[in-house]
Amino acid sequence: MVTKHIAPTLDDVARAAGVSRSTASRAINGGDRVSPEAQQAVDDAILRLGYAPNRAARSLVTRRTDSIALVVPEPDARILTDPFLAGVVRGVSEGLGGTDLQLVLLLARPGERPGHIARYLNSGHVDGVIIASHHKDDRLEPELRAGSLPGVFVGRPFDSAGLHYVDVDNAAGARVATQRLVDRGCRRIATLTGPQDMTATLDRFDGWRATLSRAGLPTDAVAHGDFTVQGGAAAMERVLAEHPDVDGVFAASDLMATGALQVLRAHGRSVPDDVAVVGFDALGAELTTPRLTTVLQPVVEMVAAATSTLLDMLAGEVVHPEPRIFVPRLVEGDSA
Repeated sequence: MVTKHIAPTLDDVARAAGVSRSTASRAINGGDRVSPEAQQAVDDAILRLGYAPNRAARSLVTRRTDSIALVVPEPDARILTDPFLAGVVRGVSEGLGGTDLQLVLLLARPGERPGHIARYLNSGHVDGVIIASHHKDDRLEPELRAGSLPGVFVGRPFDSAGLHYVDVDNAAGARVATQRLVDRGCRRIATLTGPQDMTATLDRFDGWRATLSRAGLPTDAVAHGDFTVQGGAAAMERVLAEHPDVDGVFAASDLMATGALQVLRAHGRSVPDDVAVVGFDALGAELTTPRLTTVLQPVVEMVAAATSTLLDMLAGEVVHPEPRIFVPRLVEGDSA
């Protein structure tokens, strides 16, 4: 005959701790109005009995879901191919280590109505949110600002008033990358941009343009991409067709730089002898041929800072509104 194991209940914990059921419940759900002695007695009873709180019942008491959302408003295929996005997911997951919080990953779906993710977030399904790779029309900024859900952006919002965020100084990184090409002697320097509805794209474009203007060089060799290898390749094709005298390229991501290298090779252009190339991210740049010169975006540190800030907010601590901005640096390779 098999004896069925019966899980200990809240009443068992209260009885073992010598406290009332309501005191045991308060001790388990945050210790509000519980003496240190009673809290210790309940903690000891939980350990002895192997009691596991019922999360559904607990959420009714605390109004907490014990989960946070990571919102990446990109197609799911991008998560598998973009090292920056993969690093964000990994970083948040690691940042929650040692907590009881579960991670809920929210991705964009084809044809999804604007505001769908924002409505989900404001419906009480999660306790907080980290948002990465957001676009202007996602409506995440105004919805998060108007609601009460704690949240942190990885990347500067378009309107940062009332929002917390961490970012790298994208304009400074683009200036460093472009100046590297200027110092090398390049005089026809193109840029391959990211999507125009992202602040990182706009900031990196501004840094490229400001550096060329300061050097007295033309700023008309521009092709828009989408932070993917395919987008970078298509943008590089357009640059070569419109500006065949190009001798330098600043690609706004390493994936787009990878696509540019492929196209330059196919057109018989030697890198860096004919065309020098600098990327942005320093995520997998060592895998390209030639090894890519790029700008380091410290994604691990950025995501760790965002996760730490959100945890402080959830703990009720005072979080200053100033953003955390990381300083980029050039990582030397063989492409420039």
